[in-house]
Amino acid sequence: MKYTLKQLMVFDAIATLGSVSQAADKLALTQSATSMSLSQLEKMLGHPLFERVGKRMILTHWGQWLRPKARALISDARQIELGFSGQHLLSGEIRLGASQTGAEHLVPELISRIDSDFPEIQVRVDVANTEAVIEGVLKHRFQLGVIEGRCDDARIAQQTWCYDHLAVVAGKHHPYAKLERISLTQMEQANWVLRERGAGTRAIFDSALHGLIDNLNVRHEYEQVSILRSLVAKGNYLSCLPYLEVEAAVARGDLVCLNVPELNMERRLSFIWRADSALHPLRDCLMAEARHIQKRRSLRA
Repeated sequence: MKYTLKQLMVFDAIATLGSVSQAADKLALTQSATSMSLSQLEKMLGHPLFERVGKRMILTHWGQWLRPKARALISDARQIELGFSGQHLLSGEIRLGASQTGAEHLVPELISRIDSDFPEIQVRVDVANTEAVIEGVLKHRFQLGVIEGRCDDARIAQQTWCYDHLAVVAGKHHPYAKLERISLTQMEQANWVLRERGAGTRAIFDSALHGLIDNLNVRHEYEQVSILRSLVAKGNYLSCLPYLEVEAAVARGDLVCLNVPELNMERRLSFIWRADSALHPLRDCLMAEARHIQKRRSLRA
């Protein structure tokens, strides 16, 4: 087999960007050289790696099969190059997709620790809801993801990072704020603002309500937790949010956690990655550092 690393890098860049011209710009090649490199690779392998859909390049079955293996070879080649140039053996860039709670409350400390202990590692973070993070991992946009809840897709490997719980919250002036407990009937009668469908928080809340309440009066749905906090603090709404997201507002007295005995909404935050991906030292490093952080927190608690 006589394929080259250059051909694999061209293939990976086109798969990432969906465009021959954009891949050429990224790799500092001419468009004709980029097209020729892909054509030679497809001819050598005997299978088309992309379908041309309009101006977009979409991976075929064979392209999807090749992608993780090509990325592993490219990563190994870069590690060899970095090692022999005298740089830290754990060097390079990793793209992390994280849901809002993880991105705001857990990832900053992780990146700070990585920056201190492994200064040659660059962590790029994209914030999205759980559904979008899973899709990003499956489509190779992220080498590692942080999601809320669990993922049952067999293509995804998963490892628990930590646990927290969801809280039903009201503003301090809400009629329910001074009640010792809230019934399911009272919940059904209230006005709600919630995370959008596809968010891990929303999925856990909907699951907890299944079989208990048929319909809630959901007035607004937002992706941004800060908007939901503000609406609840200043309006006549209830919401269900991660306790990590409301802890400070509860301590200030702006929000009140309501006691709803029928609801158990503990959840986990987990790392995810493609189950068919090759060994990835940067990914393993991030998860190992996250475990150290969580262990230290447990000891303090």
